[in-house]
Amino acid sequence: MHYDIFNGDADGIFALHQYRQHNPVVNTKRITGVKRDIRLLKKVENVKNVTLTVFDISLDSNRAPLTTILAGGNRVDYFDHHFAGDIPDSPGLHTTINPSAETCTSIIVNNALQGKSTLWAICGAFGDNLHQAAALLAKRESLSPENMSKLRELGELFNYNGYGATIEDLHFHPEDLYRAIQPYNSPLKFIADSDKLQTLRDGFIEDMAHAKDQVKLDVPGKNRIYSFPDKPWARRVSGVFSNLKAREKTEAAHAIITENHDTTLTISVRAPLNDKRDADTLCKAFPTGGGRSAAAGINNLPAEQLESFIDSFLKIY
Repeated sequence: MHYDIFNGDADGIFALHQYRQHNPVVNTKRITGVKRDIRLLKKVENVKNVTLTVFDISLDSNRAPLTTILAGGNRVDYFDHHFAGDIPDSPGLHTTINPSAETCTSIIVNNALQGKSTLWAICGAFGDNLHQAAALLAKRESLSPENMSKLRELGELFNYNGYGATIEDLHFHPEDLYRAIQPYNSPLKFIADSDKLQTLRDGFIEDMAHAKDQVKLDVPGKNRIYSFPDKPWARRVSGVFSNLKAREKTEAAHAIITENHDTTLTISVRAPLNDKRDADTLCKAFPTGGGRSAAAGINNLPAEQLESFIDSFLKIY
């Protein structure tokens, strides 16, 4: 038995797809979830004598189950771009991890494959809001502006689909999107054939219209903070709205505060695009926080800590 464990966003899906195109396996079980469901190794920590490949989830956030997995005689190949902390010293663990703010797991996998699936890596980079890195790869591949635009839309729509508190918030289960692209060597062929993209386009347009109607909090300085209600559309669009605002005002940091059912708050943070730092440091200082230096979040911030979060956000940026 083999396990593929991957983040349910664009970067996780496209990283897995690239890797499996060139490293096929049979009898595979896939483990994924919404984008913020990152402690996925907990679901397989009791397996014995199997192989696992992990894409785009923080090693640091999965340290305890990873330790158990390695003690069970398993082999783990780990590809990621989030903060990892101390990497366990085990003969069963092979890591390809680069926490740079200028890369993503899809690019890391593409590099490991020596550029065999660059078009899919471009989609993953666009999905992770790494537009400059994606455009550089597109130039190397001599992509036309039209085709680069198509890959950008694919990446952004798959990334949009990953956001939600539960699978029910999403338009498609992330594994369903992986299965949809699995037969395709080229993302351009998938784009030409797929009926799922129109569903995602329609949902994105509707959700973004709601988001643009929301109020911006009155805070001093250049940074911007928005408040979203406890609604499925708000949970779906918070990440892509953050990315849009970050590209719109590159010198500013951005935060989206979304109400949860239980009175806690979900926070989405984007560091300034021209100063990609400390988003993970900020969010990890609060319960259920994590991420990377350029983009991070908090899943369930107690409401009474909101003022403290805003103070810290404005001090850091």
